[in-house]
Amino acid sequence: MADEDGYPDRDVPDALLEPRRRDRVRRGMRERRNWWQLARFTAVGASGYVVNLATFAVCVHAIGLDYRVAAVVAFAVAVTNNFWWNRHWTFDAAEGHPGHQAARFLTVSLAAFVINLALLQLLVGEAGLAEVLAQAIAVAAATPCNFLGNKLWTFGD
Repeated sequence: MADEDGYPDRDVPDALLEPRRRDRVRRGMRERRNWWQLARFTAVGASGYVVNLATFAVCVHAIGLDYRVAAVVAFAVAVTNNFWWNRHWTFDAAEGHPGHQAARFLTVSLAAFVINLALLQLLVGEAGLAEVLAQAIAVAAATPCNFLGNKLWTFGD
C-alpha cells in the first residue's frame, strides 16, 4: 500500500521523508496550473475581503452593532461568497458533493475565523486600533490557514 506521495506505507524516519516533501513541493511549483489556481484563489479572496470589510463597516457604523457581532455577520456573508467562487472557479470542484464540500469549507473557514476574531479582539481591545483597520489586518493574517485547508482538504486538490 502506498501513501499519498506514492511511497510505500511503512515507518520511515522524518529525516528521510523531508527530501520527498521538498521534491513534491518543487514539482508542484513547476506546474502552471497551480500558479493559475493560486491567482484565482487570490482574486476570490480579494472579493471576499472587500465583502467582509464592507459588511463589517456597515454593521458597525450604519447599524451600530458591536464589532464582535459585526465580525460574525461579515464572516457569514463573506464565507458564502467565497465558497461559491472557490468551488466553481478556483478549484473547479463541481464534481464533488456540494454539501460535503460546504461542511469542510465551513470547518476550515471557522478555524480561520477563530484566528481572525482572536486577533481582532487583541488589536481593538489591547492595541487600540480602529475597528475596520483591525479587521483588515485580522482577515489578512488568517488567510494562509484558509488557503491551505481548502486546497488540501475541502476540495482535495
